Amino acid sequence: MTELNKIVPCLWFDTQAEEAANFYVGVFDDARILKVTPYGPGLHRPADAVLTVDFEVQGQQLTALNGGPEFTFSEAFSLQVLCDDQAESDRYWYALTADGGRESRCGWLKDRYGFSWQVFPRELNDLLGDPDPARAERAVKAMLAMGRIDVAQVRRAADAG
Repeated sequence: MTELNKIVPCLWFDTQAEEAANFYVGVFDDARILKVTPYGPGLHRPADAVLTVDFEVQGQQLTALNGGPEFTFSEAFSLQVLCDDQAESDRYWYALTADGGRESRCGWLKDRYGFSWQVFPRELNDLLGDPDPARAERAVKAMLAMGRIDVAQVRRAADAG
């Protein structure tokens, strides 16, 4: 039996669960497919069609479900990718927006499946929460004007006071 965490986000797809899970495993380091479960006989899809894919990305377990077209993703749920530096942030940003993904604001994006991610360097949290309120405000204003986060630009804005 595959051991899963007690809380595992489940991403509802129409029919692209396996394709999406393979995409995510290809984008992120330390990622792997854990288990693929078919629908089985007597259900509303062919018995050999994929029902779920359990996968792991950097220690976070997720499930991709082929549930049908009834539900779609929204920005109300996203996964955050906290990156150690700008290079890592850019690598994930460009990989997740490739081939039909869309940039949004403040480090948010939608991947080619319409799922929302927040990608930003860890240093951004320190800049936005700076103990100097004026410095933090300048950092927030700079971030709000961005799609992809450029932490050096946010830092320059915070320091320009």
